[in-house]
Amino acid sequence: MIAPNKISFNDFSREPPELLLAELEACRRVFSSSRWILSESVADFEQQWATHCRTDYAIGVANGMDALEISLRCLGIGHGDEVITTSLTAFATTLSIVRCGATPVFADIDLRTACIDPASISQHITGSTRAILVVHLYGRAVDLDEIKTLCAVHNLYLLEDCAQAHGALYDGKPVGSYGHLAAWSFYPTKNLGAVGDAGAITTSNPGFNQTARTLRNYGQSDRYHHLEVGLNSRLDELQASLLLQRISYLQAWTELRRSIAYRYWNEISNPLITLLDIPADPLTHVHHLFVLRTPQRLALQNHLLDHGISTLIHYPIPCHLQPALLSIASRTTTLPHTERFSDTCLSLPIHPYMSEEEVTAVIEACNTYH
Repeated sequence: MIAPNKISFNDFSREPPELLLAELEACRRVFSSSRWILSESVADFEQQWATHCRTDYAIGVANGMDALEISLRCLGIGHGDEVITTSLTAFATTLSIVRCGATPVFADIDLRTACIDPASISQHITGSTRAILVVHLYGRAVDLDEIKTLCAVHNLYLLEDCAQAHGALYDGKPVGSYGHLAAWSFYPTKNLGAVGDAGAITTSNPGFNQTARTLRNYGQSDRYHHLEVGLNSRLDELQASLLLQRISYLQAWTELRRSIAYRYWNEISNPLITLLDIPADPLTHVHHLFVLRTPQRLALQNHLLDHGISTLIHYPIPCHLQPALLSIASRTTTLPHTERFSDTCLSLPIHPYMSEEEVTAVIEACNTYH
């Protein structure tokens, strides 16, 4: 058995030495260029990320939440509008809606996947609904066919939160290419992470592309000409240079995550632990997180810690129960599946540098829990 405190939830210290050297050289090039804001590295990364996502455009921004807010503003969403989304997500998803002046309306989840349930979405659509904001949670692509149909029937915008789904495919196409716009985070723990905050928007709409570029840079159409009340949300040139080095590792990192996930699915066999459904198409899931459910979460978490295994909870308090939203009007009353999931979920380590022995130790610790 692995000694205590040896299996970290993430471990950046294990990244390849050659990647670190490439990143240092990339930083040196930026320093020597003396062009540190919206210059060549940002433009190069935007081009590569658009190609990766099979969209016409990618717009680098400061972080994932700004990517969401700017995307919503590109759609003209604001006061009096409602946006249907999931409550089981990082708070940034909800906060972006609130910051636009719109009202978040929460649909329930499918307990088998933890993703938003299209059947629940349909029950929340009203004349005030303007958009559906889907979250490809834990790295799993949402059922986009049903949701695209809902958007078409009700004339709604579709926005994708892809912060946890870098490289996931749906029906053979990358997530982030289905919605009118898609928002990405490159926070360090993401499947493709920067060394700090960073984000991007993808779209194939030229008008949204131009508006997003204007909004991220103070609302300027040209220097000192402000057409919009914008944000200061530019992807940093240094972070873009680092992402350019890291993107070439994404596919290999994804395959390593998949191999760990399938070992967990195939080898964890404790009746006290419920695993989410295995995707019918492996390519629809990139396993940003591996989340299980148990009615005895704290006891299991302590058991794993006693075996040196770090865990986290994603997410212990759903957005609709957060104190910050108590004064925000919403038609959402109860979300039984979401609340049940939040009370019982636990995330196992699944970073791409886990050894086979460490994966085995996690499995054995899960199976010996009683």
